[in-house]
Amino acid sequence: MPKALVIVESPAKVKTINKILGSKFKVTASMGHLIDLPKSTLGVDVDHDFEAKFIVVRDKQKTMAKLKKEAKDVDEIYIATDPDREGEAIGWNLVAHIAKGKKVSRVVFHEITKDAVKKAFSHPREFNHKLVDAQNARRVLDRIVGYQISPLLWKKVGSRLSAGRVQSVALRLIVEREEAIKAFVPQEYWQIAVDLQKNGLKDILTANLEKIDGEKIDLKVKEITDTTVSEIKKSSFQISAITTKQVRRNAPAPFITSTLQQEAFGKLGFNTSRTMMIAQQLYEGIEIGDEEPEGLITYMRTDSVNIAAEAIEKVRTLIKKNHGAEYLPEQPNRFKSKKSAQEAHEAIRPSDVNRRPESLKAFLDPDQYSLYELIWKRFVSCQMVPAVFEQTKIEIVAGRFQFGVSGSILAFPGYLAMYRDNDDQDVKLDPSLYNEGDALNLLEVKPTQHFTKPPARYSEASLVKALEEQGIGRPSTYASIIHTLVYRNYVQRDRGYFTATELGIRICHLLMEYFKKIMDIGFTAKMEEELDSIEDGSNDYAKVLKDFWVPFKEELDYAMANIQKTEMTIEKVCPECGKPLAVKWGRRGRFISCTGFPACKHAEAFTTGVKCPSEGCTGELVERRSHRGATFYGCSRYPECKFIANKLPAEIIKSPVNQGT
Repeated sequence: MPKALVIVESPAKVKTINKILGSKFKVTASMGHLIDLPKSTLGVDVDHDFEAKFIVVRDKQKTMAKLKKEAKDVDEIYIATDPDREGEAIGWNLVAHIAKGKKVSRVVFHEITKDAVKKAFSHPREFNHKLVDAQNARRVLDRIVGYQISPLLWKKVGSRLSAGRVQSVALRLIVEREEAIKAFVPQEYWQIAVDLQKNGLKDILTANLEKIDGEKIDLKVKEITDTTVSEIKKSSFQISAITTKQVRRNAPAPFITSTLQQEAFGKLGFNTSRTMMIAQQLYEGIEIGDEEPEGLITYMRTDSVNIAAEAIEKVRTLIKKNHGAEYLPEQPNRFKSKKSAQEAHEAIRPSDVNRRPESLKAFLDPDQYSLYELIWKRFVSCQMVPAVFEQTKIEIVAGRFQFGVSGSILAFPGYLAMYRDNDDQDVKLDPSLYNEGDALNLLEVKPTQHFTKPPARYSEASLVKALEEQGIGRPSTYASIIHTLVYRNYVQRDRGYFTATELGIRICHLLMEYFKKIMDIGFTAKMEEELDSIEDGSNDYAKVLKDFWVPFKEELDYAMANIQKTEMTIEKVCPECGKPLAVKWGRRGRFISCTGFPACKHAEAFTTGVKCPSEGCTGELVERRSHRGATFYGCSRYPECKFIANKLPAEIIKSPVNQGT
């Protein structure tokens, strides 16, 4: 009979930790949150210090009964939920239900290895109630916003809509970017390059026109450019200056949640959800041949770049052995975390840097291997010396024109021997081939027309970066924010880039008009700091929530009294009752429904106006959404016609429905 019960969150950890601890411990999983606010009501008493009514989640009652039974016959209970605020709150909320009369201890480890787990169990601690309060305040704050604004959207706009404290600000970023793209007017401009050659050399220098009469160039029309080209062709070219300097590029910091998500998108094409799912698997434990399962990386929800002293010692030994002493800095590289980072956490790193990726390839699936290799290389590189480049600039004069050509040579790879942090190819330029005063022969003048480009749409990586830089949300929330926006049909994801839908734009505008504080980026970031201040003890749970609630309630009451219900009607009437038809949104995207609903339940597909390519089919293509949020096109006569395509045909014929919207 085990003497102690250990409760973790995920069943995937149970086997790994059980083998580490042995038969004196029984390890079981809570399966995440067992206790939460009720779904049917607000669950928060806003008039009495925002007291929260936490209950056992209905579909988790069997799990709770199982935990109670397992706790009944043990002397001690160890709560080993995740090492963050949420894990602290999950564990603390269990105590009152299963631990009456028992000795309860909290254990925290950031990697699931034999040494880390045993060390944690040899130094258990009390629950940190500041962490619990900070998490509960976040949960209550999100509940207040969601449960007060969402019903308003149902009444005034349509069903199945939601508004969240953080997701709505993220939606604003995407909508404003979309509107900037639509409003963008391209501006024409021209650039001029010349191909030059020194007598006796095969090398060609391609230099760009930088200044005319000492002023930066501003060629906006072809006529002026043509005149400039004619004058350049008559000029003599001479090197006026050569400057060479050493440029050091420092190693990047080890991964935190946001940078891992950005790099995994850029280098591996993983979206945020996929990245976090694979990272969770690597953290929870992988069976390596005949060895016991062991976590391969440290905890993956972190905003701290701290590294444990033992891990630094190991990686420095590895670098010196595999690359040589010249790749090892005299002192370990140190990185500074953001002000809001939880410094008790570590960066994301391999739990044992001596487990090289190639040694694990046979035991990992391709996605696991790719992500582990990325994390491993980034961690090793972060403790290497800078890369050194010899950067050269050659300045060339031709009458009143000044040209320039820049290039660099990698003099010493440093950390780039391990980790390429960008895909830019350095332009190689050998300064030893040229001297000041050298004459150059003109081979060709190359004018090129360009147009300014609109801002790029947010990708998964750039949206996460923007959220982090603006202080919106925290590491554990980025993936769920993006998932919710796609799931609610507020944005569409196209090959990893986001476009705001008509519905998303409409919801955003409504919220910005009536809930200025909720939609204010600075206010949202300040609220994150307020929640952090509960954790560090400088602020109080009830005060933070009250300071938010009072102005929010004023906006809520005003919105309820003034928002008018509107529907996006089209120039088409219901064939059953004659009332106008309107565009509505469901889980799978747009559809058309009678404005007389629920008395009239007529509904039809929202077509693109493009005829289905299937031979003999009279249907039109309809925009659909997959379970993962990807857009595809299917026939309106499904299931009679099962045609599907990822893209529309090139020629799109407008239908009466599209014209009406």
